[in-house]
Amino acid sequence: MKYRSGKHDACEVDLEMDVTMFTLKARRLRMLSSTVAMFMAMLIALPMSAQAMGLIRDAETEYLMRAFSDPIFRAAGLDPNAVRIHLVNDGSLNAFVAGGQRMFLHTGLIQQSDRPNMLIGVIAHETGHMAGGHLSRTQQALKSAAVPVIVSTLLGIGAIVAGAGDAGFALITGGQTLAQRDFLSYSRIQEASADQAAVTYLDQVGWSGRGMMDTFYLFRGQEVLSDRQQDPYLRSHPLSTQRLSALEDRVLNSPFVDVQDPPEWISAFEMIKAKLHGFIDRPAVTIRRYPASDTSIPARYARAVAFHKLGDLARALNEIEPLLAAMPNNPFIWELKGQVLFESGKVEESVAPYRRSVELAPGSPLLHVGLAQSLISLERREETIEGLQHLEVAHRTDKENSRAYHQASIAYARLGDYGNAELSTAERFYVLGQLPRAKQHAARAQVEMDEGTPGWLRAEDILQEKPQGS
Repeated sequence: MKYRSGKHDACEVDLEMDVTMFTLKARRLRMLSSTVAMFMAMLIALPMSAQAMGLIRDAETEYLMRAFSDPIFRAAGLDPNAVRIHLVNDGSLNAFVAGGQRMFLHTGLIQQSDRPNMLIGVIAHETGHMAGGHLSRTQQALKSAAVPVIVSTLLGIGAIVAGAGDAGFALITGGQTLAQRDFLSYSRIQEASADQAAVTYLDQVGWSGRGMMDTFYLFRGQEVLSDRQQDPYLRSHPLSTQRLSALEDRVLNSPFVDVQDPPEWISAFEMIKAKLHGFIDRPAVTIRRYPASDTSIPARYARAVAFHKLGDLARALNEIEPLLAAMPNNPFIWELKGQVLFESGKVEESVAPYRRSVELAPGSPLLHVGLAQSLISLERREETIEGLQHLEVAHRTDKENSRAYHQASIAYARLGDYGNAELSTAERFYVLGQLPRAKQHAARAQVEMDEGTPGWLRAEDILQEKPQGS
């Protein structure tokens, strides 16, 4: 897992799942119009009070999320290749869509879901928002509001969505209440529509909606207002009880209501839950959750990560080796072994397990990046060139991986190709949303490149990019 601070771009701790930390606050608050666009794009349950949001990149978790989501996307008429799924390092039960076809799933939603079908239900619901075009319509609805109403609505909705309903409404007073009602009315219609669309998608792929219903019961009681605060106008819109009733009617009458999750999904789901606990929780917490007496595969997986975080290479490998004996063709266990060795200073030894992970799952860009980093870190020309080849493979299907660009910049510099080293750094900062720094390195890249070459032209594209909100 790799953590990157939004304040210090180079402050990273290598924990292979590539957790990217970035700040959503200052950059998008420079102009009111961009603030409105940002908030409305993040309509579904994004706490505006958050100072920063951690995103997790993990090949195994993303692979399973794709197995769950791609059939639903196709049922909704969406191109799965056009939809991005992001994992948010947050322990709360939450999910939202933002920035067009981007879905954000909190790690807490995964960890607290008892079975895959519960998470699948949330994915189907969020897909309903995307397919329904709810984001763009809501942006238009709020553009007509007065500036003071927009500001207070943004602050109020942020607190409400974060779970502090009373605090949120304390920010909205007087004439602003009407605008707030209009906004909530619109979003509640969208919520009900997304519920119904979700069941339709699940029916089309032959999956049960019972998990969606069970998950929504966990959210019950988290409506914008408590019963004593509801006024008649708000009651005229679908609330949790009404939404659940409508959802139950659809789900319980579906011919697929009793369809169970495949055993292989359940096993894979327990593995990623254990992995997330291992990487996110403190080692002591993980070891209490998965004690030595638990010799199951998920428990060993979690403990391997915990021991690695404690710097105990021997005990980490003692947990990993039985996993490989039981599941020799699991690329993600090989990836973990490579990571543990690499981060323990055993760079040469890390190459073989990383290479095996890529052989078993050649379509995973994150696995290619892991192998590339290991090869480049050997600081030998032949391995550096091979590392760049793996980064090129990763870039073909994942152009938003800042870690890959960072490794490419190191490799190119080591080979004396300073133009591409600067361009890779520019791409890295561009992906991170740091446009001024991206332009700085793009300009440096052009100095090193011949005018009109593909690299020079890409640098020019970055230099011509307009800041958000301009």
